Amino acid sequence: MIKYMVQICSALLLSLTLISGAVATPVDTYEFKSMDNQKRALELAHSLRCPQCQNQNLIDSNSPVAQDLRLEVYQMVDAGKDDDEVIEFMTSRYGEFVLYKPRMEAKTYALWLGPVALLMFGLFIGFMFIRKQRITEVDEQEISVEEQKELDKLLKRDDK
Repeated sequence: MIKYMVQICSALLLSLTLISGAVATPVDTYEFKSMDNQKRALELAHSLRCPQCQNQNLIDSNSPVAQDLRLEVYQMVDAGKDDDEVIEFMTSRYGEFVLYKPRMEAKTYALWLGPVALLMFGLFIGFMFIRKQRITEVDEQEISVEEQKELDKLLKRDDK
């Protein structure tokens, strides 16, 4: 009885091991008309963000949406569309979110100019802080007239 149980368990373990190897992620293979088209499609897919994954480009994502968009990019590039047309199609369908590098427009000025403004503000605050420290050090080095007279008296006593 135990012998049959061991055989059944080992058979189950073997079958599970073989099945897990068969659940690999499929790889997209597209035949392009030219190597230039393939290079362009790969560059476009790298520059477009997966709408579902949000932090991966179309090449890195395994989601069904990314797979559909890779196919769409392939078809559009192979059909002779230029990069701007493909990007325009994707942004009209999914919004500016699909672009890793948003366009410089009025609604994206905060994205592009915000870091520069924060850097300038930080430098200004740092400059003001350093300036205040220097002014404080200079003020501390100055002595009053009374202190100067007392110092002179002490120095004259030492000279005698």
